[in-house]
Amino acid sequence: MFRQMRRFKQQISDEECIRILKEQPRGVLSVIGDNGYPYGIPLDHWYSESDNRLYFHCAKEGHKLDAIKACDKVSYCVYDEGYRREGEWALNINSVVIFGRMHVVEDEGRKRIICENLCRKFTDDEAFLEREMKNAFPRVCCLEIEIEHMTGKLVNES
Repeated sequence: MFRQMRRFKQQISDEECIRILKEQPRGVLSVIGDNGYPYGIPLDHWYSESDNRLYFHCAKEGHKLDAIKACDKVSYCVYDEGYRREGEWALNINSVVIFGRMHVVEDEGRKRIICENLCRKFTDDEAFLEREMKNAFPRVCCLEIEIEHMTGKLVNES
């Protein structure tokens, strides 16, 4: 159903893809937007190893939610900061592309876990987390991607 990677020699392992998803703070979500136009939006994410899903938070209304209600098929791309080999100018970048189905998370308990983990990805300030959960949690919508296909590759920019 999904294409195999054309440049398969550059493919990285699923374990490396998961490492990148866990370490990198954000990526770009692509949906089918208004009038069939692609809509890509940068988002913070949290990867859950326990269920192999990506989780996000957003407002309770907007273009993104309208798009996934119309078509739940999405793509999400994450890439790392890259590195240079000694003596080389070119950047080496690992990227991960995910295809899957995106859904709104309805269960309040799961939403709380998602929001806490997203917050902890960026700070260990428990007072900040408590304030955010008290003030912002009632207004938040959480989304999940059920991963159907994932590939990653290492690209040298030269």
